[in-house]
Amino acid sequence: MTALAADAGVRTRPRSAWSRVWPAGLGLLVAAATVLGLADGREVAPVVVASGLVYLAAAVVGRRWAAWPAFGVTVVVMTAARLADLDASVVLLACAGLLLVVGLALQRWLPVWAYPVQAAAMLVLAALALVAIQTSPTAGGLVVAAALLAHAAWDVHHHRTGRVVSRSLAEFCCVLDTVVAVAVAVIALTS
Repeated sequence: MTALAADAGVRTRPRSAWSRVWPAGLGLLVAAATVLGLADGREVAPVVVASGLVYLAAAVVGRRWAAWPAFGVTVVVMTAARLADLDASVVLLACAGLLLVVGLALQRWLPVWAYPVQAAAMLVLAALALVAIQTSPTAGGLVVAAALLAHAAWDVHHHRTGRVVSRSLAEFCCVLDTVVAVAVAVIALTS
């Protein structure tokens, strides 16, 4: 028990090994599934949009735990779009647009690091995904890789501060973004 916990009369239990590794392990599994059979890094552009969308959703709802259900929704949307032969980026951008409107309607101005900053980040990530889709496979793949690495840094910041999303989501997303970014960069440079 820490001194602070003892002073507050709070009991703390040591974290199990599983509770320490599951976010990173899940991030590795999802990253492997994302890059399996990938021939063009631009195909991962929806992941760039989804990464911003998850944070934006948590900011609009005002609850860190909301990022996990939002992540689940993005997976369903991307899967359904692929099955329907639709561009998942466009569908996710429509969802982000809806969330931006809801955030404005709810007047989520404070704290500034929540909705306002996440809305700006969503717009930047959306722009990068759209640029990536419109360029050559090499350039587009490198834009996707750079956007994912930038978002991995965003994840690290949010993990350290405990803001906007749960720490488990930030850790999961950091591993996912980093592994996919490296794979996409390799694909872009070697194809």
